[in-house]
Amino acid sequence: MGAGHAHKLYRHGHSPVHDLPPHCKLAAVFAFVVVVVTTPREAVWAFGLYALLIAGAAAVARVPAGFLLKRLLIEVPFVAFALLMPFVVPGEQTQVLGLSVSVPGLWGAWNVLAKGTLGVAASVLLASTTELRSLLLGLQRLRLPPLLVQIASFMIRYGDVITDEMRRMSIARRSRGFEARGIRQWGVLGKSVGALFIRSYERGERVHLAMVSRGYTGSMPVIDEVTASRAQWAYAAALPVLALVVCLLGWTV
Repeated sequence: MGAGHAHKLYRHGHSPVHDLPPHCKLAAVFAFVVVVVTTPREAVWAFGLYALLIAGAAAVARVPAGFLLKRLLIEVPFVAFALLMPFVVPGEQTQVLGLSVSVPGLWGAWNVLAKGTLGVAASVLLASTTELRSLLLGLQRLRLPPLLVQIASFMIRYGDVITDEMRRMSIARRSRGFEARGIRQWGVLGKSVGALFIRSYERGERVHLAMVSRGYTGSMPVIDEVTASRAQWAYAAALPVLALVVCLLGWTV
């Protein structure tokens, strides 16, 4: 799987959450998200408890609240979509701050915001405590189809390669006095995009030929065998199990 690969979401640390095997954390986050999604939207109090569970997990992982909140900005497009729902969803109308809005739309917006925010927060917390290489090893350990794991691995690495290539091309343009100030420069930028595509495609071919020449037959060797003890599984299961208790109360209360 190659050398360790740090990403911008990852926050280096030595907390109990950092030390958990990656497949335990992946399974725990997936189960937590499933429980949150199945919770009835009318149980507003349940989502507050879920938020407290995420905050508790972040505290154990020693991930600052500011770090977590900044990464939650990734869900801004979903927030914008949710804010439109009270105005476009048909149904019974009510007044909110002097505006006529749909009651089903309000519930739909709440449903999207609450469940989406909790899901993103859990994912960000997972990414903050697990390196990308470890996540790929965890997916492999969970018996995800090997081809999908390889595609994800190559996508991550090629993302960095292409980004670096874009940076070098940008420096080359600026060193020649180019500045994108208006529509007249779009032609140059379009040619740069085409050149970037050709370079990336050619590099992919060279990498594939190099892999084949070294014995690649469609599967990557497993270098690290990641295992987990019962205690580690139990520790990781604390979050989804507590969430499940809240969910069951939400359906019965």
